[in-house]
Amino acid sequence: MFYEIIIPAASAVSLLMSSLFIISIFLKRNDIVDIVWGPGIFMVSLIAYVQAPQQTVLSELILFLTAFWAFRLSFRIYKRNRGKDEDFRYKKWREEWGKLVYLRSFFQIYLLQGFLMLVLGASAMVAAANSSLWTGWTHVTTLGLLVWLIGYYFEVVGDWQLDQFKAKDTEKDEVLNSGLWRYTRHPNYFGEVTMWWGIWLMVASLPLWYIALISPLVITYLLLFVSGVPMLEKKFDGNPAYEQYKIKTSKFFPLPPKQIESTGQ
Repeated sequence: MFYEIIIPAASAVSLLMSSLFIISIFLKRNDIVDIVWGPGIFMVSLIAYVQAPQQTVLSELILFLTAFWAFRLSFRIYKRNRGKDEDFRYKKWREEWGKLVYLRSFFQIYLLQGFLMLVLGASAMVAAANSSLWTGWTHVTTLGLLVWLIGYYFEVVGDWQLDQFKAKDTEKDEVLNSGLWRYTRHPNYFGEVTMWWGIWLMVASLPLWYIALISPLVITYLLLFVSGVPMLEKKFDGNPAYEQYKIKTSKFFPLPPKQIESTGQ
């Protein structure tokens, strides 16, 4: 049953990302893919829900939570990018790839992100494929929902605090170190990862739970070691205020800030 769900989902994602790639050529910017990231994962969840043998509270909950997350994030990215140049990451790749920019963009941005949409939609597909075997709401389902809500709080509040900080007339090298950013240097990334672990917990008691596990594992790895934390922190290389911030503040998991003792001469 899982394969009967993933095939139409993969087909829809391929069509979406190929179309988006064509649009990007005319717009001359690849960061439009970020706007479609969330809705693309919602599309996978929706296809899984429609293809399921029967609809359950679990499938409906995952679909609702995915939609709630996806469209808030999409709208925020759209507002952030509107009227500005292409995001610095994609702009850097465009310069580095030169004549191969279209070929590499198609495979390394659009097809890759399309594949990751399927990966992040794995829990929804597992829930749908096993909908007839779901025995009802359990304590683990409640735990998964609570974990998701914690993650959503960190992502939404972290994003809001960052937007408020950027809107102020601050010094160029000033660093946001208050609110949630006092306890982790990346509250929004922590929130993102936590949400996907919460959704996985909701399906952890179902057959094929190990397939769904790929979703939180991949997003955790990507944000911690590839495209999230490392790329953003590299942007602040050489900033003395950020170096001090790094010493005091946890990289990812929220922890009380370290106390740095000053030594007098």
